[in-house]
Amino acid sequence: MFISILPSALITLPALLFFHCTLSSYRIMATGVVGKAIDEKEEEQEEDKVEMAKEPRTGVSFPVKLPDGKQLNASGLRRKKILLLGIDIYAFGIYADNAGLRELLMRRFGRAPEKATSKELFDAVIDNDVGMVVRMVMVFGGLSLSLVRKNLDQGLGESIKKLNGGHKNEELINKVMGTAKDNMKLPPGSIIEITRFPGYVLQTKVKDELVSKLESELLCRAYFQMYLGDDAFDKEAKEKFGRSLFSLL
Repeated sequence: MFISILPSALITLPALLFFHCTLSSYRIMATGVVGKAIDEKEEEQEEDKVEMAKEPRTGVSFPVKLPDGKQLNASGLRRKKILLLGIDIYAFGIYADNAGLRELLMRRFGRAPEKATSKELFDAVIDNDVGMVVRMVMVFGGLSLSLVRKNLDQGLGESIKKLNGGHKNEELINKVMGTAKDNMKLPPGSIIEITRFPGYVLQTKVKDELVSKLESELLCRAYFQMYLGDDAFDKEAKEKFGRSLFSLL
């Protein structure tokens, strides 16, 4: 391009050589910049890779660690009988602040109980306010939030009754799904996360949208009792969680 605008008399061999060397230098510099950018991008992708663990019955994958450091201690499956048929509703992962759990258990027991399934272990986790998360990933097609809300209300209602002298407390239960719209579609892969924060605060997110945040010791205990109590949704997942607790001591 530059050569075309030079007078023909000035186009000498030294000039051509100089232009060629300059152009080559620019190409090398550009290649180096692009190569560096690609290397940096690949390094970022390596750092962003998160180890995953599969729930075996559904094939749903859960990250073994959440961004806030909570670790996956068990995964399981919520099934519901409808017209005598067992329907897989969602896979779930139970995460916890394991350092906080270890501190709690060491303070409470001092040493590991004889069995990883010891009721005392689970009761300590249910009754305390160490940070925990249940991540639910929908697997049944055609779900709407109204169906999930109904299922949650039933399970949570029974759990609250056990802890609250037979009283269900409908008002408290209805607040868990908060502002979420009943007609919201939840296709397979949709995520609902319910988190317990220190201070007995229960937070609900639906498809990454915050829909409620409630302070209630009763609600927190009742919620985690559904997964870790005597009538846990998935006994196998509860046992896995018990083994993870046992390993902390």
